[in-house]
Amino acid sequence: MRKLVLAAVFAPGLALAQEDGPGPNLVIDVEGEANGTIVVDLLPEVAPLHVERITALAEAGAYDDVVFHRVIDGFMAQTGDVEFGKLGGDMGMAGRGGSDRPDVPAEFSDIPFERGTVGMARAASPDSANSQFFIMFDEGAFLNGQYTVFGRVIEGMDVVDAIKRGEGQNGAVIGQPDVMTRVRVEE
Repeated sequence: MRKLVLAAVFAPGLALAQEDGPGPNLVIDVEGEANGTIVVDLLPEVAPLHVERITALAEAGAYDDVVFHRVIDGFMAQTGDVEFGKLGGDMGMAGRGGSDRPDVPAEFSDIPFERGTVGMARAASPDSANSQFFIMFDEGAFLNGQYTVFGRVIEGMDVVDAIKRGEGQNGAVIGQPDVMTRVRVEE
């Protein structure tokens, strides 16, 4: 079912009509400094392998209780380390892990990294994406064509904006990070 969703995804304070695609949607419940739900419209027609990976990990419960370990004000919030990023784990290791599944090859597109864009994190190799992903606070044109876009926030950008910021150049979150308490896929 398609629906029209109002979301302030491109400019702070500006609500634009954003059409929810045919699905599926990734629904992320967040607790911490940010509290609420983020809904991401997944884009299987743009990045089918990445959407398949995100969907499989969410359906397996792998993202439940995973923290936002790297958050850079004015840039992005990164999460999804299902190996080392679980709440209560060694946060010094968060961001270094992935899932037990093989890496996913790049699926670059012409979709720009703008406010609300959701992209796949990776190491130096373009084909090293695994489980980690990030949500853009603002435009990041320097990422265009370098990272895979697999979704866009259609609800809850206010929740994204409230995620606890990290410190230093790498944006490491100190103390108690915000956490994805439950992540699920809805059609």
